[in-house]
Amino acid sequence: MQVQRFDPFTVLARMDREFDELVRRGWGGSREAKATPPSSMAGFVPAVEVVREGADVVVRVELPGIDVAQDVAIEVDRGKLVISGERRDSRSEHSEGVLVRELRYGQFRREFALPPGVSPEQVEATYEGGILDVRVCSVVQSEPATVRVPISVGKSRSEGEQAPLGASPEALAPEQQHLTSGT
Repeated sequence: MQVQRFDPFTVLARMDREFDELVRRGWGGSREAKATPPSSMAGFVPAVEVVREGADVVVRVELPGIDVAQDVAIEVDRGKLVISGERRDSRSEHSEGVLVRELRYGQFRREFALPPGVSPEQVEATYEGGILDVRVCSVVQSEPATVRVPISVGKSRSEGEQAPLGASPEALAPEQQHLTSGT
């Protein structure tokens, strides 16, 4: 009987590939991806980080090894920031000697909801060192200051106090009714 070495990492890598394929088939992504054959639909999901810098929001996307000028598109579409593209594999599909393959290739698409009123002119992008920074300018609104309104407890309106705004003349004290009646 021949003894074979068991490598758990090979099994895990196969399970990872099969799970990715299952997810891609079940939730195929965009309408364009559903129209393409399954073999070309295989892709990956790049890691992102969304941070606030002053009044701007910056979406950082990890895209090493991608020609962003040719293979990445950034769009503002129906209230969403859409970053899509493709990482191309220049090597052959059936490479000899590959034991574990964790690098992902193929198409990707990430969508982020934008607040109402954001225009494409507010979006700018830079790429350096494998990181794509997409900045949405002036999108964070400053929060209005909280103002505490004093509450008077157990006091009735006395002479000289005004009724609340919009109160009817009947709600006013008799001395104040002549001010609203014009006499």
